[in-house]
Amino acid sequence: MQWLDGHCDVLSKMWKDPVKHKFYDPQSKLDSSYFNLREATVALQVFAVWVPETVAKAQRLQVALKQIDLFYEEIIQDEQNVILIADRKRLRECSPERIGALLLLEGADALQGELANLRLLWRLGIRQMGLTWNYANEVADGIEEERGGGLTRFGRQVIEEMKRLRMILDVSHLSVKGFWEVIGEEELPILASHSNCRAICPHKRNLEDDQIRALIERDGRIGVTFVPSFVHVSYPDASISHVLKHIDHLCGLGGEDYIFFGSDFDGISYKIKHLESYRYIHYLTEALLKAFPESSVKKWSWENGYRFYEKQLSL
Repeated sequence: MQWLDGHCDVLSKMWKDPVKHKFYDPQSKLDSSYFNLREATVALQVFAVWVPETVAKAQRLQVALKQIDLFYEEIIQDEQNVILIADRKRLRECSPERIGALLLLEGADALQGELANLRLLWRLGIRQMGLTWNYANEVADGIEEERGGGLTRFGRQVIEEMKRLRMILDVSHLSVKGFWEVIGEEELPILASHSNCRAICPHKRNLEDDQIRALIERDGRIGVTFVPSFVHVSYPDASISHVLKHIDHLCGLGGEDYIFFGSDFDGISYKIKHLESYRYIHYLTEALLKAFPESSVKKWSWENGYRFYEKQLSL
C-alpha cells in the first residue's frame, strides 16, 4: 500500500541543525528521512517551509529561501531518488521508488508584505501555502490569535494572486473567521493539510463539523494528523485507536472521499505509540484494515490525496 503524506517539517528541522539532520543518512533521526519514506512506501511527500515567529521580520524571506535551498541541495539533488512535483505531469511520475516532493509554505510571513515575493516563491517551486501559522501576520490571523480576526487588505490581495497562480490554499492554521472568508473563493483550490475533528478532540487546531462539511462541499481535503494533542484530549494517552475515531467521524460527515493524511512528522515533539515515524506506519495500516474496508483505506493512504493534486496542479 502506498502513501501520500500532506505535511512534514523536515526542512525546518534541517535548517535548524543541518549537520545533525541528514535526509539520506541511513541512521538519520528524521521521522521522514529518505529511508523511512522508502520503507513505508510513501510515493508523495509534501515538505513544509516554515519560518518560526521568533525570526526577525526582515529575515523571514531569507530563512524560507535557505530551507528551499536545502530542499534542492539535500533532498532533490539529481532527482534519482526524489523528484520535484510542480505540475500534473511530474505528479504522474512519482512512486515509492522515486518519491515525489511538493513544496508548501506554512505561513505567509516570508512574503514580508510583498506580492512579488509570492511570485518568487512560486517560481522556486512553492505550490501550496497556508496564510498563517498560529499567530497574526500581514495576511491574516492564525488560530491561536485571541482576537480571532480574518484577512487583512493585503491578505485579500494575496488570495487574488494565489487564484491567478492556481496556488493551493492550506487552511490548517487559519483563524475560524479567516476560514469562512476564504472558503467561498471557488476558484481557489483548498485543503486542510494537518487537522483533525474538534468534535472528537476539542483543540483549537482541529476543525468544527461545519468547516469539514464546507471543505467537502468544495472538493477539498482533510489531512488526518498524528499530533497527539490534536488526536486525544489527554495527549499522553493518544493512540492509533483515537486516530481511527477521527476517521470514523469524518466518514460520518460524508468525508470518505476527502480524507488523506498529514502526519506533521518532524514537527511533533511527543509521539503516539507505534506512530513515532514512518518506520512504524505498518501499525496504522494494520489497524485501518481491521476497522475499515481495504478499498477505503487505499483511498485515504493514496487515492484521495492524489486525485486532489492531479486536479489542482497545473499541466
